Amino acid sequence: MGVRRKSRELVLQMLYQADMGKQTAEQVRKTFWKERADVAEEVRDFADELFLAASEERRAAEVTAAIEKHSQNWRMDRMAAVDRNLLRAAVTEMMVYPDTAPAIIINESLEIAHKFSSPESVNFLNGVLDSVRKSMEKSTSRPKA
Repeated sequence: MGVRRKSRELVLQMLYQADMGKQTAEQVRKTFWKERADVAEEVRDFADELFLAASEERRAAEVTAAIEKHSQNWRMDRMAAVDRNLLRAAVTEMMVYPDTAPAIIINESLEIAHKFSSPESVNFLNGVLDSVRKSMEKSTSRPKA
C-alpha cells in the first residue's frame, strides 16, 4: 500500500474519531498517534496535514456545503459516519491539493470505502465525489480567448 493510500485511511480514522467522539483535532491527534508510533513519518505527515485541513472550521463548512449540494437530498448528519468522513477527506483533498488528479483521489476513496463501508455506499460516494469534481473543474476553468 502506498504512502498516500495509508495516509488517507488514517485520515478517515481520525475524522471518524473526531466525529463520533465529539473531539477537537488536537484531542484526536494526541491520542491517535500514541497508538501508532510505528507509522512511517511520511505517512504520518500527509495524514496530519490532510486531517488538520479537513478539521479547519472555515474549510470544514465549505466542504460540508459542497457535499450537501452534490449529495441530492442527503444531509451530512443522515449519512453513515464512515461515508460522511470519507467524503470530507476526499473533498478536502481535492480543494487543498489541486495538483493531485481528482480521479486518483476518488479512486482511492472508493477503494477505502470497499474496505470500511458497505457495498451500497460505493456508488453513492462515487456519484457525490464525481459531481463535486465536475463542479470544481467548472469553477476553475477559464473561457478560452
